[in-house]
Amino acid sequence: MSDVLAFAGVSVVRGGARLLNSVDWEVEEGQRWVVLGPNGAGKTTLLQLASGRMHPTSGVAGVLGEVLGAVDVFELRPRIGLASAALAERIPGDEIVHNVVVTASYGVVGRWREEYDTLDHHRAAELLDALGAEHLADRRYGTLSEGERKRVQIARALMTDPELMLLDEPAAGLDLGGREDLVRRLGELAADIEAPALVLVTHHVEEIPPSFTDVLLLRDGKVVAQGPIEITLTEDNLEKTFGLPLVLDQHGERWSARAR
Repeated sequence: MSDVLAFAGVSVVRGGARLLNSVDWEVEEGQRWVVLGPNGAGKTTLLQLASGRMHPTSGVAGVLGEVLGAVDVFELRPRIGLASAALAERIPGDEIVHNVVVTASYGVVGRWREEYDTLDHHRAAELLDALGAEHLADRRYGTLSEGERKRVQIARALMTDPELMLLDEPAAGLDLGGREDLVRRLGELAADIEAPALVLVTHHVEEIPPSFTDVLLLRDGKVVAQGPIEITLTEDNLEKTFGLPLVLDQHGERWSARAR
């Protein structure tokens, strides 16, 4: 498998509930995907598969050329950058921000007795700078605002120079200013040809950054539509996804939606 992600007939059943139902999906190098859908659509489950933290009940899930169930996921996971609420909850509040980022080199949360070289420290500083968080380097993680924490989490996810970057609702809980700042920075990341393939999960079209190329729409664990964002993100597809009449507007490379 040469695709970054290659899912064929993937289903996930847990406790009798079908979280994903026969999903076919491919992500190629250089693509920037947004995954849209209501609560319970299966978005987070999809990301759990893509990050090698869950196996499908049926179907074939290919991740970075490997097949889940036939690869050591502990060797696969360091190749994937993940920023999610579940991971954020594991970061100690008293950890220094620079250490939150640099410890990703060892795949650990919380600095202990590991040794890092100058290149590791330099890369952590560069990533914090790129995300507008360089001034936070010596602060304790627990003292940061939600928007500041999100930027630090993304810097951490990029620390290992991943081949695939997964962002699970990165703008959740942010105020308008925090959301717009983060969306702008993610747009800059998406526009960088050196950046890894990106997959961003959200409930809201307003949170789709510029330069994202494709969209996957999910409802009840099933694919409603998928493909290039300019032809797939339509009022009809959104209405099928969210189950109500909607008006969709485009403003340059940004989107907004409201009930009809």
